Amino acid sequence: MVTSGKKYESGVITFIRGDKAFDFFNNAFMFIFLLVMFYPLYYVVIASLSDITQVGLGNVFIWPNGFSLESYRQVFNYDQLWVGYKNSLIYMTLNVIYNLCILLPIAYALSKKYLIFRKQITFYFVFTMYFGGGMIPSYLLITQTLRLGDTIWVMVLGGLAVTQMVVTRTFMMVTVPEELYESAEIDGANQLTCFFKIALPLSVPVIAVMALQFGVGSWNAFFGALLYINRMSLQPLQLVLRSILTLPQRMNIASEISELSPEQFADLEIRARLAESMKYSVIFIASAPLLMAYPFVQKYFVKGLLIGSLKG
Repeated sequence: MVTSGKKYESGVITFIRGDKAFDFFNNAFMFIFLLVMFYPLYYVVIASLSDITQVGLGNVFIWPNGFSLESYRQVFNYDQLWVGYKNSLIYMTLNVIYNLCILLPIAYALSKKYLIFRKQITFYFVFTMYFGGGMIPSYLLITQTLRLGDTIWVMVLGGLAVTQMVVTRTFMMVTVPEELYESAEIDGANQLTCFFKIALPLSVPVIAVMALQFGVGSWNAFFGALLYINRMSLQPLQLVLRSILTLPQRMNIASEISELSPEQFADLEIRARLAESMKYSVIFIASAPLLMAYPFVQKYFVKGLLIGSLKG
């Protein structure tokens, strides 16, 4: 008995030590992973506050070197940047509202197992995930048939995100009990009442996640704007960022093909350095809205999508 007790205590101690060792290495790994993910953003911040010469020489690692706010002054004085900022906010807001208004009713309808042709309708949506018309037919459709080129609606209206529809439909199927709908229908509720009074309130987590995904996608939209938006007054923030980030290269090309006086060349060099320094400040300013939004929606990722996936 004594020997058995000692073996048991030894096993418990070994288990506790192994558990502590696992926690230590797991926490150390996650901390290193956090640093790897966080440092690029941190470097953008300190580089935007440093002298661009020191950044180019590789002398900026942990703290700003040659502290300067000149790049931020230039950014705040660049009117086109704030036009793009305003346009992106408008496009993002309208795009989120549009997509949710299309997504939620479709997901609710397809979550009903008694829906006629439910499988065929789902297949129709899923089929478009794998096969599309291509870039040129899409361009001709938008610019010539629908006449949406160079308008605000080309950045707002778009195809339904099938992946988000499938996730939302699955969430409604596994999270909202069918008995709840049946009891409401016994009390005289119709489908619209069930949708607005039961499905939507219980689907707030997945709605928040979908809204964030649509918002991030719209905020980062670049290629569509590059194809369809030509007017400066309608350009989103991403196109404005592109013009700023490629300014030094355009200046260098201009300096090679032009005959400049020493004074003009010095002025061009100063402008190129200033544009180079604006890169980091503009990147941080453009990322700020999404960085502020993520902490408020993070809990819904865990509460919403993960619970739904475990049940499904």
